[in-house]
Amino acid sequence: MVFPASRAPSEPLLLPRLMARPAILLAVALCVPLGGCSFDLGSWDSDNDKPKQAATEKPTGSVSPQNVSDAKEHAARGQEFARSFKTEQALAEFEQALALDPYNTQALYGRGLIYQGQNQHQQAIEDFTAASGLAPQRVEPLLARASSYLAVNKAKEATADLDEAVQADPNSAQAWTVRGEAYERLGDRSKAAASYSRAVALRPRDEAARSGLARTGG
Repeated sequence: MVFPASRAPSEPLLLPRLMARPAILLAVALCVPLGGCSFDLGSWDSDNDKPKQAATEKPTGSVSPQNVSDAKEHAARGQEFARSFKTEQALAEFEQALALDPYNTQALYGRGLIYQGQNQHQQAIEDFTAASGLAPQRVEPLLARASSYLAVNKAKEATADLDEAVQADPNSAQAWTVRGEAYERLGDRSKAAASYSRAVALRPRDEAARSGLARTGG
């Protein structure tokens, strides 16, 4: 997606052109420049992908194995509904998953995307924060939370998330592009240009990064 070269940095990221779209499309569209946010996060619950020390510890024995299993099924169904743009059904499945297992990262992240698409950004930020705490090695919730921060004009908070995101995945062109957007919004043209430049180096055809680089004089 290309940011218009004439758009002032103070304008909310992508929102003017996306407000008329269906809620779930808005959530997905907001995530496109932020690393391709996806509802398909099956690997998050795999044994090989669990953080060694999660920021939010899961109390031992707090959730029964059956509830954990059932929650995964509900989260998977929620993902399917979300991909079919069936927002209400998806939200219901994610809610059911979290009722069974409050630590299901897929459901937290998926519900956060739906809240984001409905412009309920505070609720979205809370879910992305919880998901990030449970899986601090993952870039996706940081990028999604940054999207909501930018949507409510909290560029400083967004830059903190994006700084962390590019450290976690230095090869994410999307993260560098939106980091440039966030710093541009803060008026830090030097950091914005450096971020856009890194994004272009990683993905030369990234028009959003190229446009941002031209705006910031990089």
